[in-house]
Parts: sequence; structure tokens; C-alpha cells
Amino acid sequence: MNKFIGHILVVDDDDGIRNLVKQYLTENNFLITTANNAEDAKEKISIIKFDLIVLDIMMPGKTGLEFTLENKNKINTPIILLTAKGEATERIKGLEVGADDYLPKPFEPKELILRIKNILDKTKSKNQKKIIEFDNIKINLSKSLIVQNKKEFKINNTEKIILEKMINAPGQTFSRESIGKLIDLDKERSIDVIITRLRKKIEVDPKNPKYLQTIRGAGYVLWIE
Repeated sequence: MNKFIGHILVVDDDDGIRNLVKQYLTENNFLITTANNAEDAKEKISIIKFDLIVLDIMMPGKTGLEFTLENKNKINTPIILLTAKGEATERIKGLEVGADDYLPKPFEPKELILRIKNILDKTKSKNQKKIIEFDNIKINLSKSLIVQNKKEFKINNTEKIILEKMINAPGQTFSRESIGKLIDLDKERSIDVIITRLRKKIEVDPKNPKYLQTIRGAGYVLWIE
């Protein structure tokens, strides 16, 4: 079974468009919930945390613009507006009230997929941890720096890539193969050398690591929580 990429709320009063978008996104590994108006959507966002909302502007009752203005700051969820072709003013208003993107109707489903993935990738990147502190250690990925007991150690780009992945998946074991793919290196011995170098910057006793540990026969894991 494929893993879902994200949970999307599709809001449109047009049954045909709503069902078409749902079908296409479902086929592309998204989990989909639908709503046929703003009130229905409001009820659903009150109980479900969505990764993104696809929202039609022109709907009976409350419009997509009014929904965005009322809820954007409360839910902090990316919104893509669906607009009728030629509604330049509406698109500008949508961006002004907090929408993240817009797509004029009629649209190619593939373009919607690309826009959704682009926003989700940016959101994921923005949410990734760049600074983390534990015990007497501070890792600052933005500055490519590790401070251990007031001693500063610079990290190179390869070390930074590995650390960023591990920091955002604490407790997850990374095989040498998966680390090699991250840094475009297939020599296991070279990967071991990089891990040893990182331990000297993170661990008080690198030969008996407390945080960056080896899982025999599986790979490496970073214990920071």
C-alpha cells in the first residue's frame, strides 16, 4: 500500500469538479476530504488538521475569499484558490488575504498536482528543525556549527546533510546505503569515517557514543529525545 503524501481538503460547490479533483488526487497518493461550501469546510477544519486546502472562490453563501480571510491565520494551512478564467482581480484579492497560490479554471489536473507538491515541499522545508539543543550540545544547521561544552566545531556540507536528516527523524535508523544516497557516496568505509568525524564534534566520549550510535547490522541512529 502506498503511503499518503498529504491530506487535502477540496472545497467546491460543483459536484463534477469536486469529484474529478478527488479522483485524480486519490490516484496520486493523496488522502482527500471534500466539502461543498465554506460552512461545510469550516466544520471539517475544526476537527481535522489538513496539509493543504484546494478552495473554489465562487461559491453560494460564503465565498472562498471570505473563507480564506476568516480562517487563514487560525489554521495556518496552505490554500490554493480555484478561480474562473479572467478573474484577475479575484486572484489578486486571494493572494492579499493569504492564499498561497491560485489556479484558473479550466485547469490541467497535472498542474494542480505540481502546485500542491511544490507548496507541501516548501512547508516541509520551512518546518524542519535548524537549531537543536540537548545536554551541553547545540547544533545550528543554519550556521553549520556545533557547540559542545562551549567548544565550537564547524561542519561541512556533507555532515550538514546527514545531521539535518537525522535531527528531523530522531530515533530512526539510517543504513549506510541510505546515508550514501543522501550524500551521493557509495563507499561504506567513507561513510563510517564521516560518522566518526561527526561523533568527535557531538560526543563527549566519541569512542563510547551516547547520541550518534551504531545499530549493529542496520546502520546509525541519532538519539536526542
